Amino acid sequence: MGYGKEPLEHPGTETLELTEVLFALSDAARLDIVRRLADGPLDVAHCQPTDCEPLPKSTLSHHLKTLRLAGIIRNDPNGRQRIITLRRDDLEDRFPGLLPAVLAPAAPARGADRPPQS
Repeated sequence: MGYGKEPLEHPGTETLELTEVLFALSDAARLDIVRRLADGPLDVAHCQPTDCEPLPKSTLSHHLKTLRLAGIIRNDPNGRQRIITLRRDDLEDRFPGLLPAVLAPAAPARGADRPPQS
């Protein structure tokens, strides 16, 4: 097999741990990647977060590995590319309601709509 064509290890649904999933989602860049994957699979080159400067390849690779090992994404070979997909069904089976809560738009902070007090 050539470089990048080897299948990578993905944890089984039954072994996913909530602490690992929440840790992986606690980083803003990783959360942005997951939100982008909610719209459908992407190749690795298109997984760059949109809310910050482009990440170095090594940093993007680290984020994708963290998400994969937590069981949030799949990283599968597809010809000379790697396709990244969100493990939506696995996450819903293991932690019902978690992914919709994470993907929902953030609510404004309490009191954010109030004028400043004098």
